[in-house]
Amino acid sequence: MKQLTLKAPFSLSGKGLHSGMEITATFLPAQEGFGYKFKRIDLENQPVIDALAENVVETTRGTVLGKNGVKVSTVEHALAALYAAGVDNCLIEVNGPEMPILDGSAIEYVNKLEEVGLEEQKADKDFYVIKEKMRFKDEENGSTITIYPDDHFSVEVKVEYNSKVLPNQFAMLDDIADFHQEVASARTFVFVREIEGLLNYGLIKGGDLDNAIVIYDEPVSQDRIDHICDLMQVEHMNLDQLGYINPTPLKWDNEPARHKLMDVIGDIALIGRPLKGRVVAVRPGHTVNNKFTRMVRKAVRHTEIQAPVYNPNIEPIIDINGIRKLLPHRYPFLLIDKVIEIDKKHCVAVKNVTVNEPFFPGHFPQEPVMPGVLQVEAMAQAAGVLVLNYLEEPEKYSTYFLKIDNVKFRQKVVPGATLLLNVSLMTEIRRGCAVVKGYAFVGEKIVCEAEFMAQIIKNK
Repeated sequence: MKQLTLKAPFSLSGKGLHSGMEITATFLPAQEGFGYKFKRIDLENQPVIDALAENVVETTRGTVLGKNGVKVSTVEHALAALYAAGVDNCLIEVNGPEMPILDGSAIEYVNKLEEVGLEEQKADKDFYVIKEKMRFKDEENGSTITIYPDDHFSVEVKVEYNSKVLPNQFAMLDDIADFHQEVASARTFVFVREIEGLLNYGLIKGGDLDNAIVIYDEPVSQDRIDHICDLMQVEHMNLDQLGYINPTPLKWDNEPARHKLMDVIGDIALIGRPLKGRVVAVRPGHTVNNKFTRMVRKAVRHTEIQAPVYNPNIEPIIDINGIRKLLPHRYPFLLIDKVIEIDKKHCVAVKNVTVNEPFFPGHFPQEPVMPGVLQVEAMAQAAGVLVLNYLEEPEKYSTYFLKIDNVKFRQKVVPGATLLLNVSLMTEIRRGCAVVKGYAFVGEKIVCEAEFMAQIIKNK
């Protein structure tokens, strides 16, 4: 899959939920590898903030990004829309301290993204694949977020409130492609009993019944209700029964849980790479979401490149007989056994290292170690399969080393190891020359890496 950006810019305007200011946000296409960034165009020098978990500075009633004293608040709905649409690279220009709240959901962002369309870029998507369970628990309130290995991205959310109106709820998004229909319209929510405190804290100045679900779950005196209405600068209202006081009914019975699911996706976007894994969040909130994403983000930053996913039960794309048709190498110098992934830019091959390899008796008799030069040769043979596989008559061509650079050996390879050889083109093939980056893995560890140039030559 290729990285995606917008085909054209778009803008949305509305009130800021907390500032009450009229704000315009403009979404712009961005180059490969750009990620998500926010630019404060109302400030001198127009500072830019990377949308990454380590730049979150506040999590009270929303996710706030900050850098060098500059902030952008309530970014989670826009980021959820971008992430769900598969957008990898986007610059968001905003002329105020927060994103517009619109109707309290992500639907207007989603509609605009569908209206302008997306553009495929040349670079591959840089998925981070979850290979073992990761869990974060907030010991103070018992909130937990766990992510499990899976072959695609999905989210489950369970919310718990001590409320007569909002019971425990559950929401699930099994396929991110369903975000528009199942999640995007879910609005943010607030309890009447919270409003006065939030206003005193300087928040929700732009909140109203059109951009938030308001839940009346504890009886409040009419004098206090009138006072809250005055603070919010709305007409006085009589609340004679508990329930939802919005003129617009709930879109789903579990709309609050679906909105919490949206918030989880928006905060996960701050990891900086699309995930493959199943997220299960119990009593999530922006604080625990950010602690979780920081944990995952730390693992991402410390991973140069992930080992390919290898399932020996799946049939290879190219077996040994197919490899022999592509490569001229034969015993004892054919160093790959099968190919498990291949496209026009990358290839993953497998080499099962056994004690019967002909080089082990001499390297070394008492401590058998696979020579590093043969690890590089195995990567080169995988690259040979990559470049020859798409030729009309591959048996008439061979590949030859021209140059090898930046070779590193990090760990011994011994009998019993399964080498995963991941090679990819660094540039387009020009004049019959291919520049390739190769990694060799045993398990999840890189054992060898190299960059090399090879020439494709027709056999005489």
